[in-house]
Amino acid sequence: MASCYFKSSSFCSILVVVVLGVLVGFAGRSSAQLSTNFYSKRCPKVFSTVKSVVQSAISKETRMGASLLRLHFHDCFVNGCDGSILLDDTSSFTGEKTAGPNNNSVRGFEVIDKIKSQVEKACPGVVSCADIVAIAARDSVDILGGPSWAVKLGRRDSKTASLAAANSGVIPPPSSTLDNLINRYKAQGLSARDMVALSGAHTIGKARCSSFRARIYGENNIDASFAKTRQNSCPKTPGSGDNNLAPLDAQTPNSFDPKYFQNLINKKGLLHSDQVLFNGGSTDSLVKTYSASAETFYSDFAKAMIKMGDIKPLTGSQGEIRKNCRRPN
Repeated sequence: MASCYFKSSSFCSILVVVVLGVLVGFAGRSSAQLSTNFYSKRCPKVFSTVKSVVQSAISKETRMGASLLRLHFHDCFVNGCDGSILLDDTSSFTGEKTAGPNNNSVRGFEVIDKIKSQVEKACPGVVSCADIVAIAARDSVDILGGPSWAVKLGRRDSKTASLAAANSGVIPPPSSTLDNLINRYKAQGLSARDMVALSGAHTIGKARCSSFRARIYGENNIDASFAKTRQNSCPKTPGSGDNNLAPLDAQTPNSFDPKYFQNLINKKGLLHSDQVLFNGGSTDSLVKTYSASAETFYSDFAKAMIKMGDIKPLTGSQGEIRKNCRRPN
């Protein structure tokens, strides 16, 4: 198993148990064909190559770490972790990039292109774009101070994508209720605990005004001063300032930490789908747990990321290893 990069030896002990438990739990599924040492002989430099490019990208723009993490999430939730989100539209093909949850929102494609180019130089035709996205997501979290985990690899790339599937609601919108969040994650084989842990990814990154306008102007379970601050850069009139950005975690927007959950307790969740995690419902206790214990949050987040990476991967002779992540071979 890959070494643990996290700073705490006690957390590393937890992580070993987490990873082993998940591997055992998924035995018998197609994802069991994935393994942490899949490229150990055919492309031993894959991890250092990916991390170098991710580190450089985050150094230039810290927000890119959150974007690469989100790219993995949006890929996996639509027909599995198959790199389909990376495919560009053509005259005869419409991919997922212009779907409602992705259009003018999902980003980081140029970073994936650069990683793919570097990986192809090291080992041509070996590493899939889907695996590159998974590794880049892990590295982004690690670089920004969060946990690391042993990424399971061996996914192959889809030859197609589905605009309809991306628009079908499988990716929960910012207006989601708690029940909708739980059900959307359950449909992917993820528990409510996984959902809350993964929501903690909002400790980094930013959101567009159009995604939180309704909350800051129309909801009561929000800190008044926080709402006022957000209103300063997000006008009430739809269409005005829609693309203005605000940090999902105003306390430490560039650090992967439990502050996101502390914000929820203080009614400072930016999105409606954030605050419903702490609003008198079934997940309140988990939010309190994660807000008080970074190690519990990091352990559960790593476990949930491994499970998410196991969603319907293409393996064996399925799909292909794309030469260019933006188009089928």
